[in-house]
This record gives sequence, structure tokens and C-alpha cells, in this order.
Amino acid sequence: MGTVVGIVPAGGGGERLGAECPKAFVLLAGRPLLDWSVDVLASVCDRVVVAVPAGHEAPPDRVRGGESRSASVRAALAAAPEAGIAVVHDAARPLVTSELVVRCLAALREGEADGVIAAAPVTDTIKEADGGRRVLRTLERSALWAAQTPQVFRAEALRRALEVDAATLAGATDDASLVEAAGGTVAVVDSSPANLKVTTPLDLELAERLLSVRIGPC
Repeated sequence: MGTVVGIVPAGGGGERLGAECPKAFVLLAGRPLLDWSVDVLASVCDRVVVAVPAGHEAPPDRVRGGESRSASVRAALAAAPEAGIAVVHDAARPLVTSELVVRCLAALREGEADGVIAAAPVTDTIKEADGGRRVLRTLERSALWAAQTPQVFRAEALRRALEVDAATLAGATDDASLVEAAGGTVAVVDSSPANLKVTTPLDLELAERLLSVRIGPC
């Protein structure tokens, strides 16, 4: 399948963290949040390209991100035409492990899907509600998965999926949904809720505590 390129969309503003800098550059355990993910991807991938906010570019591997998350993925992928496999991982998930990335890659190589995503089984009861917050139905959680990253794709399938208008890119909550919409197939690899996404100050505190367990006190 060719060269494996890590793609990290890291253009978030950090408003919900109350940060004065872009979220990817908020410190976690003494290092920018972004560095934790880049280090793991670099240990597995042939190259890592990061889509960053304007003013933080450093060619060739830190490129200017787009107006949305998936637009940033498209910008980073365009900078890596050699990619045969794209490993998309959010900078906001600093607890990713190389073992999880390797399992996703193995599932892609050994299967016939266009993409493989890390996901955790849903354990909460999930309700669907209308605009007035009246419950319409309770979903069967045994078939539900909470999607995470990494999301690993055959690069050509991801490139095709990203060839949509800006509004469609902005409406996508992950890249797997774009691949699905383009007719591609996506499979799931079991992950852990510990592969959390840092969105709020509480998430940042929890991530630091989990890192201290993994690598010792920071």
C-alpha cells in the first residue's frame, strides 16, 4: 500500500479550554499537546504532516490548516502526495498509543475496507430526542460505537472523499463519515475510553493524571 503518512489536524482555537493560544499548543505535562500525538505517529509512520493555524507553518511538514477540521486534513494530505496509507489522528487525543495505531494499520492491510477507525463500545444508554428535548426513542447500544482517532485509510479513498465542497467538509465530524458518504467501507478496531479527547479544562486535567500513571509523575 506504499508510504504511511500521519496526518494531524491541529487548527483548533482552544476557546473551550479557556486557552490564550491554539489548543494544539496548550501545555500538557510540560509539553505542547500536539507533541504527544506526533511522537507516537512518528514511531509508526514514515512521515507526519501537521495542519496548524496560520503563523505556525514550518514547511514541509507543518502546513496551514483549513477553515474546518476536514479541510485541514485535506491540506495536510495534499502536502504528502506519496501517501499510500493516511493515518489521521487528532492533536487533541494525546493518550494515543503506538500499539493502537499498529492494530489499526494491520486491520486495514489485512482486510478489504477503505478505512479502519479506533472506537470504543458505547456503555451509556443513548436517547434520541427532538428539538424540544422530548425523547423519541432509545437506541440499541450493543451496536453503537464511539468513534475516536486514529482513523486509517487507503489514501486514494480518503482523497476522493475529501473532494467535496467547503460546507460538506465543515459539517463532517470525522473523516470516516466522508469516506462512508463517498461509498467507501469502514471497519472498527476496539479502543479504550482512555484515548480521550481534550476539549475542556477537566479533560486536560484528566489527561495529565493518566499520563502520570503511564510515564510517572510529570
